[in-house]
Amino acid sequence: MIASVAGRVTTVAPDGAVIEVGGVGVLVHCTPGTLATLHTGEQARLATSLVVREESLTLYGFATDDERAVFELLQTASGVGPKLALSMLAVHSPNALRVAVAGADLKALTQVPGIGQKGAQRIVLELKDRLGTPEATLDAALNGGRRVALWRDQVHSGLVGLGYSSKDADEAVAAVEPEADADLAAGRTPQVAALLKAALRALSVR
Repeated sequence: MIASVAGRVTTVAPDGAVIEVGGVGVLVHCTPGTLATLHTGEQARLATSLVVREESLTLYGFATDDERAVFELLQTASGVGPKLALSMLAVHSPNALRVAVAGADLKALTQVPGIGQKGAQRIVLELKDRLGTPEATLDAALNGGRRVALWRDQVHSGLVGLGYSSKDADEAVAAVEPEADADLAAGRTPQVAALLKAALRALSVR
């Protein structure tokens, strides 16, 4: 198993990054939050999980060991593969997922694209005692004012990592703010992946 990769970041894209390890460029699929921490030309280390299929070997990367552990645990639930597990971590932090599962918060789980009511119920049933104890204080902070700052910071950093100037990133963040505000007003956590894609579209039509 490849537990981690470390090296120079050569490419950052909306759904992954290439890290040069020993002269070899390794493609690592990541959440927008993790991608926001990576910058082309800089050194980086990611905890990784290798998913082996008959026709492919796919490496997934995470900013922390905890994210990787939750990613792997999520896949032990029926119907949850690596892509859906990564989507869950793109929408919710590991602790927010622990809170949602422990509290049977189906509304929070169905915010993840690809998870319906029955799927959320199955995830709660199968993972309730396996994800660990949530940190209530952290979750409260994420559900308060910091939740707004988080999506802004992650989208902005993601755009800068893709090569856009800080000014361009500021303008793109402002362009997608109504979409994020609508999510917050409806009690939903802004989805960074969707906001990043919307920001890239806004920059492409300027």
